[in-house]
Amino acid sequence: MAVESSASATWIGDLRDGRGSVRPASGAFSELSLTWRQRAESRESGTSPEELIAAAHASCFAMALSFGLANAGHPPERLETSARVGFQAGEGITGIRLTVRGRVPGIDEAGFGEAAENAKATCPVSKALASVPISLEAALE
Repeated sequence: MAVESSASATWIGDLRDGRGSVRPASGAFSELSLTWRQRAESRESGTSPEELIAAAHASCFAMALSFGLANAGHPPERLETSARVGFQAGEGITGIRLTVRGRVPGIDEAGFGEAAENAKATCPVSKALASVPISLEAALE
């Protein structure tokens, strides 16, 4: 059975001077504010669509990597993953950088790197973002 996730956004005014908010239907986090300045000029407060994509990508990638490692006989003790999504006004999303550090007993650096590359290729969010360059840095702790 397929599971659906949803969120909603409200925007008031024009792009430059307007403001908005986004909220998940699940209530997992409270309503977050959105403005053009927060998206394209400053990451000082509020959120942006790109930050939400980064959160989705980091979590999806970590889950895919955990799955792959466990299936190969190396369940991870810990994976620390971050995603940085670049945005350029007028151009859009310019790239994504995934970084993962792992504590995985019984695997060497090369094996971990291979598992991470496979997770990048198979993670559903990576697949959804395939039109954007995605780089990966993977290392064991």
